[in-house]
Amino acid sequence: MKIQLFSGENDELVDLLCTNDWKYHMNPQLEKGAIQRAVENGYYADGRKTFWIILDNRKVGIVIIEDIEDSIPLFDIRITEGARGKNIGTQSLLWVKDYLFGEKEKIRIEGYTRADNLAMRKCFSKAGFVKEGYLRNAWENEDGTISDTVL
Repeated sequence: MKIQLFSGENDELVDLLCTNDWKYHMNPQLEKGAIQRAVENGYYADGRKTFWIILDNRKVGIVIIEDIEDSIPLFDIRITEGARGKNIGTQSLLWVKDYLFGEKEKIRIEGYTRADNLAMRKCFSKAGFVKEGYLRNAWENEDGTISDTVL
């Protein structure tokens, strides 16, 4: 698996977002026209960074980091239906931690998921997130121990 910066592959992004069911997101089925307008208006670039999740040379998901200039950014991970259940969520979360703490020097990162999204909650746990957040000092320690850290 690799992560690659989105760089204007607008049609591919619209296709990925509109041909999959996102049952754990606010809008489980996205409308093509709305996504096309969002892409054209810079939604996936302005104040955000969007990355492709690539597996076997196929784009199987995206990572959107919102509030990229803030010290505590939010992120959204979407994995296509056909690629789910292959540990991609956990690998993507680990990449998000390394990118935001290492390259961007953030102090905390946050992502949210619904209580009934057991697969993603399991990914959060495997990647060391507590209450869907992760602090920089835990990442620096690399042992995943954050028991003495207040979230």
